[in-house]
Amino acid sequence: MKFSLSWLKEHLDTDEPLEKLADKLTMIGLEVESIEDKARALAPFTIARVISAEQHPNADRLRVCMVDTGDGGAPVQVVCGAPNARAGLVSVFSPPGTFIPGKNITLGVGTIRGVESRGMLCSAAELQISEDHDGIMELPADAPLGAAYAQWAGIGDPVLEINLTPNRQDCTGVHGIARDLGAADMGKFKDPGIKPIKGEFPCPVKVTVEDAALCPGFALRLVRGVKNGPSPEWLQQRLTSIGLRPINALVDITNFMTYDRARPLHVFDAAKVKGNLVVRRARDGETLLALDGRSYTLDPGICVIADEHGVESLAGIMGGEASGCDENTSDVLIESALWNEINIAQTGRKLGINSDARYRFERGVDPAFMVPGLELATRLVMEMCGGTPSENVVVGKTYGEDKIIDFPLSEIKRLAAIEVPLGEVRRILGHLGFMVAGSGAVVKIAVPSWRSDVHGKADIVEEVVRIIGVDQVPMTPFDRGDAPRKPILSPIQLRTRRAKRALAARGMIEAVTWSFIAKPSAELFGGGQPELALANPIASDQSDMRPSLLPGLIAAVQANSNRGLADVALFEVGQVFRGDKPEDQLVAASGVRHGFASSRGMGRHWSGSADTDALDAKADAFAVLAAAGAPVQALQVVPGGASWLHPGRSGTIQIGPQNVLGYFGELHPRVLEQLGADGPVIAFEVILDRIPAAKVKPTRAKAVIELSAFQPVSRDFAFIVDRAVKSGDIVRSAQGVDKKLITDVTVFDVYEGKGIDDGKKSVAIAVTIQPREKTLTDQEIEAVAAKIVAEVTKKTGGTLRA
Repeated sequence: MKFSLSWLKEHLDTDEPLEKLADKLTMIGLEVESIEDKARALAPFTIARVISAEQHPNADRLRVCMVDTGDGGAPVQVVCGAPNARAGLVSVFSPPGTFIPGKNITLGVGTIRGVESRGMLCSAAELQISEDHDGIMELPADAPLGAAYAQWAGIGDPVLEINLTPNRQDCTGVHGIARDLGAADMGKFKDPGIKPIKGEFPCPVKVTVEDAALCPGFALRLVRGVKNGPSPEWLQQRLTSIGLRPINALVDITNFMTYDRARPLHVFDAAKVKGNLVVRRARDGETLLALDGRSYTLDPGICVIADEHGVESLAGIMGGEASGCDENTSDVLIESALWNEINIAQTGRKLGINSDARYRFERGVDPAFMVPGLELATRLVMEMCGGTPSENVVVGKTYGEDKIIDFPLSEIKRLAAIEVPLGEVRRILGHLGFMVAGSGAVVKIAVPSWRSDVHGKADIVEEVVRIIGVDQVPMTPFDRGDAPRKPILSPIQLRTRRAKRALAARGMIEAVTWSFIAKPSAELFGGGQPELALANPIASDQSDMRPSLLPGLIAAVQANSNRGLADVALFEVGQVFRGDKPEDQLVAASGVRHGFASSRGMGRHWSGSADTDALDAKADAFAVLAAAGAPVQALQVVPGGASWLHPGRSGTIQIGPQNVLGYFGELHPRVLEQLGADGPVIAFEVILDRIPAAKVKPTRAKAVIELSAFQPVSRDFAFIVDRAVKSGDIVRSAQGVDKKLITDVTVFDVYEGKGIDDGKKSVAIAVTIQPREKTLTDQEIEAVAAKIVAEVTKKTGGTLRA
């Protein structure tokens, strides 16, 4: 919301400095975002006269001008390229060192084609006061030389911009802002009454409202014999100061009423309206060419004003071009109405229109000002354009619902911890337009019609406190009690955050996909149940809740591939749905890699083959689980995965057969074909909810573990075991021999074939032994190795391979 200081003073009698007014506005909840003071910004620009303008010796389009700056000194030489530069011209001069806002430069002494230039003659565009850049500004011959241009031109009026919260619809007009400042002792609020204008004849246009829920009230008046032309200079300055372009008197009046009184109006050229007006829902397929030059297709959810021709206006948002006013308008219909806030907001979003009228109507306007607003607009029309008014046509309600609040004065002390006497409460609320009755501990407060945001006792306390000053509210320590502090984030929130960081650190890019997918895609990943189908899907291919994050990620990968970016790695952490019960709504972390987007780095391999494989997916999954707090040592990897994975190139991550945490591997070619994706694609998905919670143990201070100073020892073992024996069982058996000495066990080879009996396989492991207290002797190392062989043999039935 923008307004100028002089505009504010039309409603507030004040001598307070601008800075103090701005501070007070922020303190009472009307936050000042910016102050534009053109008088200060344009202070260096002065009025000057061109004494002579000679042709530049080295350029056809330049002139060398001698300029009288009015400071009593010698003329200044200026090189100027404007076509209207000539002797005797009075214009605007800027000396060296001046910042030129329209060019975003600071002027200096320059040499142009061999001729020195010590200043600049400016266009209106260079001062950012209009878009005219065809030549330098031409001022009247009697303009005072040497005077500050901004002060002489009357554009030195500071403009404030405030950031309104949605509940303060009354302050979308300067009148309401002045009321708040008056209550805050910043001046005396001016609120003269609006006298009705007597109609000279009955209005020939009747109004019908088909749905009072869409239009609670409607007022209309005809003014005959108007002469539409430019609006007065004061009105044009009001509008241009806040960035609005003056159009003509009738349109400028409606814009003025919108910003001055928060009362949007619309004017129709009566000669272009056929018959009576009706407020109704649009018919499916109707169109309107609006005043913004765009054509809109309407539907029954949109409220319109129509005549016998059809739609003439989008109710409360924008008028139609066909019935707009121009210089030939002689009879005008002025409309002032009330509209359903929700319908206005829905229509504006649906059509993509953000108008000043929509901004106010969707927040709610003062219902009691509907008819007075029409009277004030009629008076302005008659003063600026003449004409004879008709009687008003009023349909529906002209007032809002009465709202009385029983208010205990003790509420201020209870909620804000400050004591405010009844007299001060009465004064503050009275200045804000509230009526206070009673003198006891509980008073009755009548809420004014323009404050639809005030509903209860807490709202009254807020009004009193913001005017007194929130800085008067004492700081009160929060009693935390003796109980230990509870964590701010839940375990699943922590896991989600850590999972995202872990995957991003592995070079993957986070994606956010739809929670709804097509039914065939849902069925591929174990979903598609009737209870997960949407009753009212937004699109045919978004009919079911997703059982997995992977369909959306695969679609995103393919979209990138179709656009030439085949090497891509994406991840997502979000909710998946396995049933209609709360426990079936889980948080998953999933990722896909395609092309050469390996976890080991991007780029093409010398062999020409893809650099991604199932092990990349396994590494991604383990990184997520480790970051989320899963017990990595207890994780088991079982060959084979879900049905959507390649059976020979996938694995299942579990903690025992009863707790499956997730899957990884290469996507099944059948799944890729049905999803329309190019393979191969590797993927993983883990369920963060299934990670067991860490056991809470009494904490004690522990000594810092230092790195061992002794060289680690590595020993390799190869065991012949049954084909059904899992490699993970061998690893765990070896790790369990001595957890202090054995720091790492990894599988580096699995072999089946020549030299190995049928039904058997050879599994080779590398064991790292890390001495802590002393260097181990050969005999001690051999003793550990013997224990490893014995333990693996005992647990798996394997034998050491010769």
